[in-house]
Amino acid sequence: MGKSLYIAEKPSVAQEFAKALKINGQRRDGYLESEDAVVTWCVGHLVTMSYPEKYDIRYKRWSFDTLPFLPREFKYEVIPSVKKQFDIVKGLLNRPDVETIYVCTDSGREGEYIYRLVAQMAGVKDKSQKRVWIDSQTEEEILRGIRDAKDISEYDNLSASAYLRAKEDYLMGINFSRVLTLRYGNSVSSYLKTKYQAISVGRVMTCVLGMVVRREREIRSFVKTPFYRVLSSIELEGEKFEGEWRAVEGSRYFQSPYLYKENGFKEKKHAEELIARLSEKQPLTCLVAKVERKKENKNAPLLFNLAELQNVCSKLFKISPDETLRITQELYEKKLVTYPRTDARVLSTAVSKEIYKNISGLRRYGAIGNAAEEILQTGTYKNIAKTRYVNDKQITDHYAIIPTGQGLNVLNSLSLTSQRVYETIVRRFLCIFCPPAVYQKVSLTTVMDVESFFSSFRVLMEEGYLKYATNSFAKKSAADNRQEQNDAEDVSCDRQLLDALQKLKKNDILTVKSLSIKEGETSPPKRYNSGSMILAMENAGQLIEDEELRAQIKGSGIGTSATRAEILKKLFSIKYLALNKKTQVITPTLLGEMIFDVVNCSIRQLLNPELTASWEKGLTYVAEGSITSQEYMDKLERFVRIRTDQVEQSNYQYALRQFFDAAAVNYKKTSTGRKIQK
Repeated sequence: MGKSLYIAEKPSVAQEFAKALKINGQRRDGYLESEDAVVTWCVGHLVTMSYPEKYDIRYKRWSFDTLPFLPREFKYEVIPSVKKQFDIVKGLLNRPDVETIYVCTDSGREGEYIYRLVAQMAGVKDKSQKRVWIDSQTEEEILRGIRDAKDISEYDNLSASAYLRAKEDYLMGINFSRVLTLRYGNSVSSYLKTKYQAISVGRVMTCVLGMVVRREREIRSFVKTPFYRVLSSIELEGEKFEGEWRAVEGSRYFQSPYLYKENGFKEKKHAEELIARLSEKQPLTCLVAKVERKKENKNAPLLFNLAELQNVCSKLFKISPDETLRITQELYEKKLVTYPRTDARVLSTAVSKEIYKNISGLRRYGAIGNAAEEILQTGTYKNIAKTRYVNDKQITDHYAIIPTGQGLNVLNSLSLTSQRVYETIVRRFLCIFCPPAVYQKVSLTTVMDVESFFSSFRVLMEEGYLKYATNSFAKKSAADNRQEQNDAEDVSCDRQLLDALQKLKKNDILTVKSLSIKEGETSPPKRYNSGSMILAMENAGQLIEDEELRAQIKGSGIGTSATRAEILKKLFSIKYLALNKKTQVITPTLLGEMIFDVVNCSIRQLLNPELTASWEKGLTYVAEGSITSQEYMDKLERFVRIRTDQVEQSNYQYALRQFFDAAAVNYKKTSTGRKIQK
């Protein structure tokens, strides 16, 4: 009887498969073997696309004569640093006694691509190949994945989209980087007084650069506008609260040109004029025109996908998205959490039926006290499938990141930050089984003369899920943070004031102690930080006007959950963007702004999410089998050819000099001659 070969993406994952399969056989060089099974591994990518010079040595020299570069057949090669492991894997894949190959690389487009390249280079033929698709590395999930493994041909469309994504990034990167460097590299290097300047562009990378530069320029061009609000200080049973004037219908100033929005004036004199008019009748009083009381339920937020986790970790721990992904991958490999590279924020119906196992395992987790035990005893988990936290339609490859309830014995051996990221994931998970937080909300409208003043109050009555939402290392409770976030709209008040407000009724007369002016000013847009940038990439559809494209990019954004952190990291490493490690705030560099201007003049589409959205749409169609790979490639090659020719024929050197000057005034020279933002 032939053997089964299990091929994982990493050595650590291979070890988990070996444990689950009870393979206690001999450890060989690059694999493990027992009587009926062999387990081996890649080390990430073993195979990559060849550089153009491998097709023909004349492509080594960058020249207009060799552009556009559009090969008929793409070449691939083994990465030299991992050739030894590739040779081991190749030998095992083709061993006569290996009958069935179980593909156990990460369950996603990239994991599919990693194996398909290896199988292609190894020349695998006449073997049964089955795809193992799992969501965590627990023993039960591994064994289920092997048991339910489908023939690899069922993933051919996913594989085709993976190959096309790589070809797309390769062709755009090589052709556009070369043609822009040949046409405008000297303009950039002579301006910066450097010896040589390659212009590096990419389908996703350049779009992200565009988002950051545009935001920076919006901030620079922003002009602060002062505005003046009129407030009333109202007395009620010895307590005081404020009312905010608004120019609603019936007001003397309704739709007046003097207004800044409906709750303020552009000039102070008009605010003073209003106060003078209202102060004519003494003593100052107001009439209660409307009282609304209602209870408001606030449900726990949806579970973490990678982008949301990266955003939260950027705020809580000031760590980069790349570091968050590394930590979560480590937690996944230690069996503590489920697969990290996911876009979903919900659970599947199938998982919800077994979710009590995850909760049960967390009873041994000390950081959350007896939360898991309470949830199990109250049985709230039993109805989770009927809530918004379970939705099969919102899941493509994987459900949300949740704790497995296993692996807790290794938690103390991890770094403090890793332990805190784990706690953050656990708390978000347990909160979905808790009742909502309940607030008492009171909205009040008072009238002086014909002018209306508005007050809004909100008091937390029942903590609900907020009881477990606060991390053990946090300085403030989740309830405090939630209240602070609502302070802009609702004023927190004590029980004494709330009780007095509860007694109020329409037409009551209240004393107004004073009228005052509160000066404010408009705020510029905020700079992206590493977390908000990841979310902006995920939700880039908001920047797209075309409804169909916006719908397509929703849920996928630009880049993927697996690649977004890496794209940001590259932009920092090539010094197009700068990262403040302390605050995680992202700003462009002068070089980054200059590259933006070059691309904006020549291949403007690269800066816009529409381009990435349209290509992602095509890749989705290929993965679904709606269009063929050839149809996609024809469109891609046409786009590359037309844009490359356009840049070659362009001549924007003189115009670019003016743009470079406009950007450079915002940077100062350091002692090393490098320009940094003022």
